[in-house]
Parts: sequence; C-alpha cells; structure tokens
Amino acid sequence: MRTSDYDYELPKELIAQRPAERRDGSRLLVLRRDGGALEHRAFADVLDYLRRGDLLVVNESRVIPARLLGKKRGTGGRVEVFLLRELGPGRWEALVRPGARVRPGATLEFGAGKLAARVVRAAPGGKREVEFDVGPDLAATLERIGTVPLPPYIEREPDESDRERYQTVYATVPGAVAAPTAGLHFTEALLARACDAGVRVARIVLHVGLGTFRPVVAEDPGEHPMEEERYAVSDEAAAAINEARAAGGRVVAVGTTAVRVLETVAGADGRVAAGAGATDLFIREPHRFRCTDALITNFHLPRSTLLMLVSAFAGREAVLAAYREAVRERYRFYSYGDAMLIL
Repeated sequence: MRTSDYDYELPKELIAQRPAERRDGSRLLVLRRDGGALEHRAFADVLDYLRRGDLLVVNESRVIPARLLGKKRGTGGRVEVFLLRELGPGRWEALVRPGARVRPGATLEFGAGKLAARVVRAAPGGKREVEFDVGPDLAATLERIGTVPLPPYIEREPDESDRERYQTVYATVPGAVAAPTAGLHFTEALLARACDAGVRVARIVLHVGLGTFRPVVAEDPGEHPMEEERYAVSDEAAAAINEARAAGGRVVAVGTTAVRVLETVAGADGRVAAGAGATDLFIREPHRFRCTDALITNFHLPRSTLLMLVSAFAGREAVLAAYREAVRERYRFYSYGDAMLIL
C-alpha cells in the first residue's frame, strides 16, 4: 500500500471544534467487517452491540497541561514550551519556540515567576531537554499554570471547559500530551450500564505523544518513523483480557491506543502478558490481529498512521467507503468528533 491510498476529501467545516453537548450525545457509525454493512446510531446505543462476557479495554492515561507560555529570563522574550516526555524527576523532553533563540543554558519563567526551567541541552529533531526548579509539586504547578494541548486542527485557544472534556471520565494516570479520544464519549453512567449488562472493563495505559499527529509524508508507509510511546498493562488487566478470551468473550478496544497496547503485549496465541515499556509498533496492512476483536474509534486524519491502523483492522476499501458515507451524512470528525464501532 502507498500513503496516497489512505487519502480522502473532508470539508473543513466537518472538523469538530468543540465536543458534543453531552459526552454520549455523539453519533455512532457502525461498520461490520463481514460485508461492510453500515448503521447510523447514537453513541449511547453502543451497548446494543455488546454482550455479556465482552470486555472493554480502555486507556486510563490522563492528559497533562503540557503547554506553557512564558518568557526568557534576562531578555523578556516570549517563549512557548510544549512538554513531550518525562525523562526523570523534574526533567522533560520538550518543544521550545522560538527554538533558535532558546539555547542550552537559558532560563525560562512561567506564571509570573511561579515556575522556572533551565534548558539543559538540545535534543534530536529540534527538541530540548528542560529541567524545572520544583520537585514533588511540579505536577500541581503545571495544573495551575499550564494549558490543555489541543490538537492543531482545533483552531481556537483552549478554555476552562477543555480541562474536563479533553479527558476521559476514567483518566487517572498523568503523562499524555493528547487524549485517547475514542474514550471521550463514555460517561460514568454508560460504563455502569455496561457492567450491569455483564460487560467487564479492563484499564491499560498508553501515553499518547506528539507523534500521533505527525503526518506520513513518505509514499512508502514503511519509511515512516514511529515515535515510541510508553505503555503499562497491570496483572489485573492482563488476567481480565485472557479470561474474557478464554470464555469466548470479545475484546473490544476503546481507541487505537488500546489496540497498539494489546497488539504489543499479545503473543502468537493471543494471550497477553502484564508489563510496562515503550512501543513503536506501526500497525498497517497486512497486520494479523492477535487480541483485538472489535474497535471503538473516532474518525482520523487522511494519510495518518491511525487511519492505516483502522484500515488494517477492517479493510482499507470498507473504511474509506464508511468515511465517504460519514462525510455525506455530515458526521463530525477528529478528536472532538463522532465515533465508529467496528465489529
């Protein structure tokens, strides 16, 4: 497959700039892999397609307020720091703008002097390593003065409502710079109804990095470098996944992040092992899925690794046909948009 094989036309006005009024008020396009049949539903109807013994695998990663606006000490020049990955206590890999004017040794101040960071060194890819001057209270300080790092296709400044709506209701483990957006549609009440119906929930972690927004520019997708993202699967989650499969239940991944974790830790027999690490797994056709039986996902950008993953799961032609139908029916696309259920 070529990268251009994963292109499609999308009117700009269908890119959702804000979430639906209610989390579960989004629309749901259901795609059946055995024939490509499509159904138009509301997301709150998703339980109609789940059955007792199924297992929802959700990503409980929490988005950190990773965008910091400040100034350079001494000159007062404006700077923007986008935190990417924690390297150690108080030490982060980051994007710094304007990078050419912020060299190693510079000190940056944020929040009217409430937080300061020193640029330790330049890193590959135009990145910087920065070290903050606060210890255990850094996370709390970031919550006070940082802003939500909304994706670049949301063409507005984040506001206070994004602090809640750009998080899943089960987000508990800080570390992501982008939300696992398929999970944004779930409410606590909807999850409770699922459990009452005999559907279990397993929680895993994958901290989404900036690489999720990097377009595939090479015509050969195999030449695209995938950035590593940190994951964790607990003993409890691994046991729940293996038990569900052994009992004949389906493993329903909530989002492409959950798929990447499942397919990273699954063996050839589909059994998963607990553990933590980093994955750069690039799922594309003709990937053989070992542990994912169904997928809840949002609509993804053209020529993206996420669209390639979904196409590997359901077939490129079926997925692109579903996307064309979604455009005709005026579905809302991307992070704050509507959802798909692929069975």
